[in-house]
Amino acid sequence: MKRKKKISSIHTENWSKRAAAINDVDSLVYGKSYLSVYSQIYSISGEKTQNLTAMVSLRNVSETDTIYVLKADYYDTHGKSIRRYFEHPIYLAPLETTEIIIDQLDIYGGTGSNFIFEWKIPQNAPEPLFEGIMTSILGINGLSFTTEARRLE
Repeated sequence: MKRKKKISSIHTENWSKRAAAINDVDSLVYGKSYLSVYSQIYSISGEKTQNLTAMVSLRNVSETDTIYVLKADYYDTHGKSIRRYFEHPIYLAPLETTEIIIDQLDIYGGTGSNFIFEWKIPQNAPEPLFEGIMTSILGINGLSFTTEARRLE
């Protein structure tokens, strides 16, 4: 009997170590960002796909301020929710980065998967940077490309 491979994207980080309590009276600026991520891309034709590994990078670009990510929600090609990565706000210290890894075997997102991030930052702090880095190696050929989030609110 074959053992099913554990998909690492579900438990890649202990988010509870980053838990942050945010006071509602704090004068933080709210934002929401959209990031396209690709679990698969079409290869050769519209009938053949190639699986990709995706690294979703959450970056605090401020040199002085801690920022907060309230939600990181992952959706598939059809807009159906796949998973929420943490149930409480997390913090990112100045210039800190954390990642979410979507395994090459984790193809639940399909060819049009995406993230919605909600965040809060101190007034006048730079907005967080959310990037997707997709990679794949097939034989001796390598493929990689990036996406960058767009602010919705």
